[in-house]
Amino acid sequence: MEKYPHYLERLQNATRKYWDKAALNNIDGETFNYGQMATQIEKFHLVFDKIGIKKGDKIALYARNGARWGMAYLSVVTNNSVIVPLLADFTPENASFLTNHSESVVLFTNEDKWTQMDIAKMPLIRLVIDIDSWGLLFAADDKVKKAYEEMEGMFAAKWPNGFGPEDVVFPTDNWDEMAAINYTSGSTGDPKGVMLIHRNFSAIVDFSQRHVPAGDKMVSMLPMAHMYGLVIEFIYPLCNGTSIYWLGKAPTPATLMKAFADVKPYLLITVPLVMEKIYKSKVKPMLEKPAIKIALKIPGLNSVIYKKVKDGLVNAFGGNVQEFIMGGAALNPEVEKIFKKIKFPYLVGYGMTEACPLLAYEHWTKYVPGSCGKAVDCATVRIDSEDPEHIAGEIQAKGENICIGYFKNPEASANAFTEDGFLRTGDLGVIDKHGNIFIKGRSKSMILTGNGQNVYPEELEAIINNQPFVSESVVVDRAGKIVALVYLDKDAIKNAKLDAEAEADIPEKIRTGANRHLPSYSKIVKVELVTVPFEKTPKMSIKRFLYK
Repeated sequence: MEKYPHYLERLQNATRKYWDKAALNNIDGETFNYGQMATQIEKFHLVFDKIGIKKGDKIALYARNGARWGMAYLSVVTNNSVIVPLLADFTPENASFLTNHSESVVLFTNEDKWTQMDIAKMPLIRLVIDIDSWGLLFAADDKVKKAYEEMEGMFAAKWPNGFGPEDVVFPTDNWDEMAAINYTSGSTGDPKGVMLIHRNFSAIVDFSQRHVPAGDKMVSMLPMAHMYGLVIEFIYPLCNGTSIYWLGKAPTPATLMKAFADVKPYLLITVPLVMEKIYKSKVKPMLEKPAIKIALKIPGLNSVIYKKVKDGLVNAFGGNVQEFIMGGAALNPEVEKIFKKIKFPYLVGYGMTEACPLLAYEHWTKYVPGSCGKAVDCATVRIDSEDPEHIAGEIQAKGENICIGYFKNPEASANAFTEDGFLRTGDLGVIDKHGNIFIKGRSKSMILTGNGQNVYPEELEAIINNQPFVSESVVVDRAGKIVALVYLDKDAIKNAKLDAEAEADIPEKIRTGANRHLPSYSKIVKVELVTVPFEKTPKMSIKRFLYK
């Protein structure tokens, strides 16, 4: 007997219980209730069965966030197939490569993306479905085409008296079988597709149901193909019977605020950069007014002002948010200090794709500033250091939520774990005597952008270094903007015999040239030239930490 329910059992029960309640919604667009969601899932199951999709077969999902994205995702995992969610921002070329690398046999995508993909590079694909209309974009043969065109007829024949709540049965005998392959970047070099099993999802959904607030409505803002958004903004709330609302298009501050006012979400999942911007634009100017500064020195009056500031902030997000969960990076200490003073219900958690995604969390009332919470109770977290309380060491984890390795990458899988089976996170930290984890630095140099995307500098540098006249480069994060520091190849410039104007244009040419190969979220804002080569370690890798 497992010690907690399978997440698909929770989803099955929520679907039966909330049959007529809105489940998946696009703000200002389509809405599907739990019953409609379950019905569409069943229709896809019939097609998958008809075209011979077997248990464990891979199905890729390369599309923009939205209600139908949610239905496509669930139709795969409840079919005992393996979902391969690809970030919508990956280039069509990279998405084609990863679809093929994952051995996917079916693809859900947007029509405009499909027109830019190369079917010749995905020989295993038998069926391609347009996620926006459920239209057929590609069938490998007439049998597949016929099966897809007969989807409605097959459904009517199987359920002549209609499909009801009791007919929803999702598989739960697959705890240790693969549920998802999640690629941590769009790299076409040596891709790392994290293999997650149903147990991993069940453990985190169980933890979340016991510790994270539950509520009626949720606004989803993060990329769904990213574990943080996928599990915390979609799977765990849906297992509670929550209605999920997607923003669809890239949100402007105005559309975001309108969405919060209309939906009134109970929980907000975000990255520190967003809250820091709100602090700088809304909170700081108010607290720095001369009259307010004086009033804050008066006991009694200061608590009234702080409460007003907090209520104003919470109301800006619809007024119902019980907790603001931030992840992916540390929160600016100045912002954190004020948030604590005004009793703002926030916390910073910690996780990674390999942990599906949570490793640490603490309810906002017990959260210690500067930390990222305590280890989730489905995992053991340790610090690889002789004095874990005072001397930073690598954060390592083992537990029910930890992945089983990387797909078709035995070398990366072997390197990811210690001899006694702990996942090496690549992050450095300490743990205090109460169990609070403090991250001291990322030995991985990942950049988290303002919209919650992971950017790996090494990948960008590889592209920049391919541009004319570039000798070497370092990519840095400046307030959420990506800046490339570049050392030019003086000999190449001399040999090219450029005039002064052409030479002055080099930085901009490097920037535009590199950006042509980069997804929107990792485009370079500026190229800055450095006059001397970058400092190196004995291994000849650049001492990255020296550059800001």
